[in-house]
Amino acid sequence: MTTTRVPQEERTRAMRQRLLDACVECLVERGWSGTSTTLVSQRAGVSRGAQLHHFPTKNDLVVAAVSHLAEVRGRELAAAAASVPQGARRTRAVLGMLADHFTGPVFTAALELWVAARTDEQLHAAVAPLEQRVGRETHRMTVELLGVDESRPGARELVQATLDLVRGLGLANTIRDDRARRGRILDQWARTLDLALQEPS
Repeated sequence: MTTTRVPQEERTRAMRQRLLDACVECLVERGWSGTSTTLVSQRAGVSRGAQLHHFPTKNDLVVAAVSHLAEVRGRELAAAAASVPQGARRTRAVLGMLADHFTGPVFTAALELWVAARTDEQLHAAVAPLEQRVGRETHRMTVELLGVDESRPGARELVQATLDLVRGLGLANTIRDDRARRGRILDQWARTLDLALQEPS
């Protein structure tokens, strides 16, 4: 029986991936203050020495996790967008998809980083440009999903207001389960958008 050896580069990449995934999981479950390099290495099943080799400090680990998290958020949104149905209730379905993202664990991890970055210059330098990139991509995706003509006066602002709304609903959901109220707000906002964005006759 022959044993296939995994190349060192592939093993290294897999180990880094486990550490980054574990870091995001810890941010969701323990928050910024409860996340430590020791806890992350234990969660990833990686020795402390190996973890320190890849990420010598918590900031090194978290800065790398920020980039990883941005990629995960992009993939998650793209996958959800692909399943949004066509038809009369498409606007409400788009809002529901966005709300699901902004109330999900990946957004919770990002939120922990936003709060920590407010008073940590190194973390802020890593978080700010990636958040801008994610924000631009989410805006572009929302425009496409809703079929918005941004050349029309006020259309771009309506899309941005939509994203600010669902982000705020996601923030409210971190305090308590806000599903019922969120559903009513999204129902009303879908009606508002459909009226505001319809082509003039």
